Amino acid sequence: MNEVTLKRLAQELNLSIATVSRALQDSYEVSLQTKMRVKALAAELNYEPNAYASSLRRNISKTIGVVIPEVNNTFFSLAINGIEEIARQSGYHVLIYITHDEYEREVAITQYLTGGRVDGLLMSVASESREFAHLQKLHVSKPAIVFFDRVCQAIATASVTTNDYESGYLATQHLIEAGCRHIAYLQVSGTLSIGRLRMQGYQAALRDHDLPYEEALVLSGDGNDECNTERIIKLLRHRPEIDGIFASVEHLAISSYYACQTLDRAIPAAIKVVGFSNLGVAALLAPSLTTITQPAYEMGKAAAGILLGAIEKKRAILSAQSVVLKSELVARRSTAS
Repeated sequence: MNEVTLKRLAQELNLSIATVSRALQDSYEVSLQTKMRVKALAAELNYEPNAYASSLRRNISKTIGVVIPEVNNTFFSLAINGIEEIARQSGYHVLIYITHDEYEREVAITQYLTGGRVDGLLMSVASESREFAHLQKLHVSKPAIVFFDRVCQAIATASVTTNDYESGYLATQHLIEAGCRHIAYLQVSGTLSIGRLRMQGYQAALRDHDLPYEEALVLSGDGNDECNTERIIKLLRHRPEIDGIFASVEHLAISSYYACQTLDRAIPAAIKVVGFSNLGVAALLAPSLTTITQPAYEMGKAAAGILLGAIEKKRAILSAQSVVLKSELVARRSTAS
């Protein structure tokens, strides 16, 4: 059976391809009688529009890219679910690229995407990134970019984040109120916007409660969980007075549990732990983990909504479109008094 195309419909109806196309789109330029003839034949022949050809005619791919640092992180899994929901509703496909938190991979991915393979991009910056010429170049060729969670502030575009400063303050204050006086702060990068803002909240809470800030209690990790655990073990051995840990990213909270188990430091009796995490099993850990839980799913939906709205309306994305959502502290056994 031959494929039913616009050309075939046009030939059988003795109309132009343009007229058939407009009729199927309910264009005001085509009479009601002609529309009825075209739609009747299309239904009879089970005509299905070719979305790919339609996209080519409009110079769009109906595809967006999502660049994330890792996938073994509940936050990004939930954010992708939110992104895909909005993309699916709008008839878009999603391509996911993983940097593994490496600067070189991020550069290679953005160079690949500069060629126009996607209509827009949602991105969370790698922790290794220190300069952003590659993102500036991408923004020139592909202005439809929205950052989420980890933001590149050198690019004038919209971002979707949470109240990281307030959440950092709240997490630290919670540990202080639980009796902690020597609180370690664990981060993946001091240059990322999320790390810097959460650190500032941590410092402010210490200051407001008359506790000193010690740079020696700040530890930077990376994407290697085994190495992170070893670093935390070394810190706890060197500073045995540490009685609280604030892990500013999910996998550092888990590494903290392993480190405390290795050193036989009981949680929460000897040391209390709070972490940024969307882990569904946080309540099932032994002990259950106190978390700052981000609205990851809603962040993904919001970021995708901003991006697709701009693509569909062919409008520039402005910094003023940025959205800040609120995270929530969920207290569990790991910080119990």
